[in-house]
Amino acid sequence: MIEKKNINKFYLLFLFSHVAVWTLIPSLTNLNLPLDTIEALAWSSDLKWGYSKHPPFSALAVEIFYQFFGRQDWAYYFLSQIFVVISFIIIFKLAEEFFNNKNLAFLSVLLLEGIYFYNFTSPEFNVNISQLPFWSLSIYFAWRCIKNDKFFDYVILGISISLGILSKYLFLFLVLGIKFLFIYLIYKKKIKSLNFLITSFIVLVFVLPHLFWLVENEFATLTYSFKRTGGIGNFSDHIVFPFLFLVKQIAILIPTFIMAIFLIKKLKFKKLVKNEKLVFLFFTCIIPFLGIFFTSLLFGIKIRTMWMTPFYLLTGIFLIEIFNKNLNLNNLKRFYATFFFFFILSPMGYLIISETNEFKRTDYPGKEIARLVQNKWDDNFKNDIKLVVGDEWFAGNLSYHLPSRPIWTSELKNKLKDLNDNDGIVYTGNPKVLKNICPGVYGTIKPVGYCMIGVR
Repeated sequence: MIEKKNINKFYLLFLFSHVAVWTLIPSLTNLNLPLDTIEALAWSSDLKWGYSKHPPFSALAVEIFYQFFGRQDWAYYFLSQIFVVISFIIIFKLAEEFFNNKNLAFLSVLLLEGIYFYNFTSPEFNVNISQLPFWSLSIYFAWRCIKNDKFFDYVILGISISLGILSKYLFLFLVLGIKFLFIYLIYKKKIKSLNFLITSFIVLVFVLPHLFWLVENEFATLTYSFKRTGGIGNFSDHIVFPFLFLVKQIAILIPTFIMAIFLIKKLKFKKLVKNEKLVFLFFTCIIPFLGIFFTSLLFGIKIRTMWMTPFYLLTGIFLIEIFNKNLNLNNLKRFYATFFFFFILSPMGYLIISETNEFKRTDYPGKEIARLVQNKWDDNFKNDIKLVVGDEWFAGNLSYHLPSRPIWTSELKNKLKDLNDNDGIVYTGNPKVLKNICPGVYGTIKPVGYCMIGVR
């Protein structure tokens, strides 16, 4: 066991190492930002209360970084790790209050390093990563609300839930768990005040502008979400998809289970009904998981693995609480050796795949293509490029890499009312179609065609 005076040193060393490794490696190995990050940057070129695929918070986050760092790819890998590490810090704080023991809090966070959502896939900033700090904050302040019943804690809980929902709608599964928790505690007469209504009011105030946007845009994000699941499946899908979902979740947790083996002396579980902490963990950890599982079971829809990114933040705390009386804390050398193995294995795997796989999106020469487009533009037009039209990847890369940082849009009709005669436009798309209809200067950089319309 690490001495108390050294816990903070090792804890800070772990956080710093995590951020450094997962910022540095993708910055050195990737030629281009990942798809979801480029997509968020495309949206953020024109901030709104929602987009065709997701609510607005992830776009706002990357736009704040763009204003500070511009077209520096490392900054967006760093942004992603900030979100991951903030969630680690909050989980550490929750675990410290849970166990009143910094060693156990530290182990709770180290166990999360075995879950590849928080290392291997973490460089790609997206709506899943965007949820992490708000997921952990919501759980932490739900705990504080129960323990202290203070007005301030309900306010922060409301803000955290709001920003989580504005990151991704799947956050509602955690909200469901917290709601059931409060209902249970009210029934058990553990909560007597009505302060929890403050949380609901704050969520309504924060989310209301997005709801207005949703209605005005014909529920575009909900339609997209339904399509991503594949829609309501046939009879076999109600069995196959939930089964595959469970198999994948078990596989994801194998490294953490291996690490946990070296903490446990014997397998002896606590009884749920006699443990307030396990009751809390059941509602905030298990209920969200069951919610998404039964959604797949009832509707026969496919749950994509990456959607589960925030669902496992309580894994370390949950395992330690279950086996708290049966932990082997006198000799943790094998645990730390196993942790270090996975801590090194994940970035090494990322590095090897980056160097050997020649068909990754992160090898897309977005900066070079933007330079070629800009050169051709400068040869033909005297105004700046103000708008790029096309999908989030090809047109989004232009929006990010071009010096004028043009606004991205999927369709020109969405922006016609905002255009003036001096605004330069670049269309991207199918070269066979664009070549025949382009009223300006046309060019091709395989596999995409580019049509440029500007002032000569």
